[in-house]
Amino acid sequence: MDRCVLNSRYAGGICRGLAFMFDLDGVIVDSNPVHSACWREYLQAFGIQPEADFDARMYGRRNDEIVRMVFGESVPAADVTRHGADKERLYRERIGTALRNNLVAGVADFLDRHAEVPKAVATNGERANLEFILERSGFARYFAVTLNGEQVTRPKPDPEIYLRTADLLGVPPRNCVVFEDSGAGVEAARAAGTRVVGLTTTHAELPGTDLLVRDFSDPDLEQWLLTQSPE
Repeated sequence: MDRCVLNSRYAGGICRGLAFMFDLDGVIVDSNPVHSACWREYLQAFGIQPEADFDARMYGRRNDEIVRMVFGESVPAADVTRHGADKERLYRERIGTALRNNLVAGVADFLDRHAEVPKAVATNGERANLEFILERSGFARYFAVTLNGEQVTRPKPDPEIYLRTADLLGVPPRNCVVFEDSGAGVEAARAAGTRVVGLTTTHAELPGTDLLVRDFSDPDLEQWLLTQSPE
């Protein structure tokens, strides 16, 4: 469908009554390969070589879970916090100089095109990373609500973060469209009762989604959104 036609239809309220909720890593910024490389660089200093399935187990998880997965369940809470913060500091150093090149394809145009739709970011990631990415990308202005993994008791795949985000947006979960790239995120969104769009930036398959697209430039996404209405 021609972009001018799309813009006129959305201006007429096609998405009125809906809200969009975005994960951060793998949805707004294609950062998972950078996270993987940074974890390996960080762990090398401790003589730790991650197992072959490390990436699959790491993606979509909160840092305290990852640290305990690597260092063991008995690691003191203070060390959990320190390891996570030190690794994320390294991540921000690595991603900062290449952020523009690592934004998920089409996300900037998508946010601008749907500027009137209430939007939020809900991520298992740390607050410092969330603020860094949104400020450096210039996307902070699009999001009325942001929640990070430090603000919830139970991270994804628990639905807590999406239920809280929907409440803060003032939109029932059934009228929220969640954009996710991980199995844990899809599970959380489904359990919260939202609609779910999966992006294949991290995994080729994401069971449980209503729509699977490669990124925000995929024409199937706009066509699908045109079929959505609030209940």
